[in-house]
Amino acid sequence: MEENAKMSLLGKPVPELPVADVERAQQHYRDIFGFEIGWLYPGKEIGSVSSGNGAIFFRKRTPPFEPAIHWVFAEDIDASYQELKAAGANIVDPLEMKPWGIRQFTVSDLDGHLFYIHHG
Repeated sequence: MEENAKMSLLGKPVPELPVADVERAQQHYRDIFGFEIGWLYPGKEIGSVSSGNGAIFFRKRTPPFEPAIHWVFAEDIDASYQELKAAGANIVDPLEMKPWGIRQFTVSDLDGHLFYIHHG
């Protein structure tokens, strides 16, 4: 392949998170984060949610499993913090200026996956 040649454009990655209960995870992401429930495979072993042009897949696994960490940029960090707090999100680290120079807070989902929500 020529050094200056580019690969074909790839789409956005879709994370697949291990969860104890796929339907419960879908409902939680709908109610707390505002995602839309996508599909649920017969047998309820795998399903999805989406928001805008992003999606997350959930796959049923037996805990314990390693939680995933996601970094999410928020255009209006104060509004995002208030909205998630009002929705009942499990905020495990409050909104504050971090030593690395960004305002950030952390939300955990029902399965322990973390979302570092920030504005730089």
